[in-house]
Amino acid sequence: MQVKTQAIVLSAIKFQEKSLIVKCFTKSDGLKSYFIPSAFSSKKSNQKIAYFQPLNILEIEASHKNKGTLEYFKEVKIAYNYQNINTDIVKSSIVLFLSEVLHNSIFEEEKNENLFSYLETSLMWLDTHDTISNFHLIFLLQLTKFLGFYPQENDPDAAYFEMIEGFFSPLQGTSCLNAHETILLKKLLNLRFENIQKNFHKEERQVLLKILLEYYSIHLQGFKRPNSLDVLKEIFA
Repeated sequence: MQVKTQAIVLSAIKFQEKSLIVKCFTKSDGLKSYFIPSAFSSKKSNQKIAYFQPLNILEIEASHKNKGTLEYFKEVKIAYNYQNINTDIVKSSIVLFLSEVLHNSIFEEEKNENLFSYLETSLMWLDTHDTISNFHLIFLLQLTKFLGFYPQENDPDAAYFEMIEGFFSPLQGTSCLNAHETILLKKLLNLRFENIQKNFHKEERQVLLKILLEYYSIHLQGFKRPNSLDVLKEIFA
């Protein structure tokens, strides 16, 4: 089946000497993996590979067999030219980290336009704003809405957050955050990109990032610690 759609690059892995396997989240069909047999073999290989930088937003034409095997591109072009994500060290580090998280979090091989729209809108926001120190935290928390384990805001006065069940509790069980961590999470729940300037201290950001990654690992089977986590920590140290 011939498809024209938008796609967001989640990962690109070199295969043997000349080929590339690219994993994308597409607007039309959800998660898809594509095989590029001669990505490194032509004079224009650098130009080709540049399309597949982490979280690039592409316009693609592809042949989808929908048999669970690798698909093939017919045509690829950039759908949205980032102004500075690929040249700003902080933004590019955030994008590298988030691409790893998404690679380990999204398994839907079905159309999900709401999730695609969230990813696209968020990336465009990151590209066009400068106050971004809390962006990755807000992004990860809001992403859980689409992954099915957004925290239940059941009791705003409860002192503890239960990590396994995903709700606030008046009692501190063995899988609960402590009171200070719970306060930080509640503060994060009230943040959106448009009021992102309400800053956390760097130590608080590190605590929240640890909480969120632990929360992901509890609710997503096989979730892996992103390799780029240390780089991100260094950027915001």
